[in-house]
Amino acid sequence: MGSFFKECEHPSSRWSKCPHEYRIRYRNASGWQTEESGFTTQELAKSRLAEVYHARKNSPMSVHKAERIKKYGSMQFSAYTTEWLKGQRHQSPTTLRNTESTLKNHLLPAFASRRMGTFDHKVVEAFISEMERNGVGPAAQTNAFIRLKTILSDAHRLGIYEDSPLKGVQAPQYDPARAVIPSVPQLQSIRTAGDDAFRLVAELMSGCGLLNGEALAVNININIIVADDVYRITEQVNQTTKTYAPLKHRKAGDYRDVPLAARVRHSIETYSDTYGTGAVVLRERAVAGVPAHRDRPADMVRDQLDAAPVVGQRHTAADLVRRAAVVTRIADQCEAGGGLSGFRLCLVIGGSALW
Repeated sequence: MGSFFKECEHPSSRWSKCPHEYRIRYRNASGWQTEESGFTTQELAKSRLAEVYHARKNSPMSVHKAERIKKYGSMQFSAYTTEWLKGQRHQSPTTLRNTESTLKNHLLPAFASRRMGTFDHKVVEAFISEMERNGVGPAAQTNAFIRLKTILSDAHRLGIYEDSPLKGVQAPQYDPARAVIPSVPQLQSIRTAGDDAFRLVAELMSGCGLLNGEALAVNININIIVADDVYRITEQVNQTTKTYAPLKHRKAGDYRDVPLAARVRHSIETYSDTYGTGAVVLRERAVAGVPAHRDRPADMVRDQLDAAPVVGQRHTAADLVRRAAVVTRIADQCEAGGGLSGFRLCLVIGGSALW
């Protein structure tokens, strides 16, 4: 509520007989510390503090806060998260799917009926300990903690808690294993494995640095291959909605151009000649949900390397750039890539071209 004091040299036991005035200190309605002076007796100082306390308690801001605490503090976790999810419209379909999965598998089984006002750091720590005892993987523990942290932080902003229930809590530690980037011989083996669809995905990801969804949305329309050695990426297959979507972290209509090796272009054209013209058949397979989508390329690469985890083949393209001893710009021929027109990057390591 506040405090009263004197700034003289007398001890507090002598204040009642001391002639000096009392001062009071309190926090105003805006939360700022405020001091007042000029109180001749202790009773006047206490009376002023009580007056300030009741005025603050009955202010519109305090009344609204009390109403929020009453409404949301007694609300069950399951009902609160349902309402909270409605405000996550800005999230992508994939993020929403992952959030709903974490709620269903970890958070709701633990907290569905718990009242929001009963969360504190002990409850959160007990939840983390329970996940460890149940053998939940480190990555799943981290995801569950992040979602719980987001929800409780939202409740804290509403004023349900005086102190954050996450204060002092040690988050689960997730140290992912080192990813495997295929070597050149392994890459050559991958490019000849699986069916035609997989081989085309491997070519696009390792040769042009495409994401899984971007490779599955490959199209050879005249507006996509803007030059003999330039490929324009305009869309991707969304793994959640099974529809075509803008590029990751980009708006509809945005694009990026990447170098197109002759070998990769030949693979695109060969696949199109075999399975269809215009938009290649692979696009329709991906959107229809036929197993040529997302996890299948990673699984086949993992089988070829006999190692896990394996990064997307697009990292191979970046790794080739990083390890390249010589990066040259040519106009006519590249030893491994075949004929080229215009300019493109040819990566040469140990005297042989990798593209």
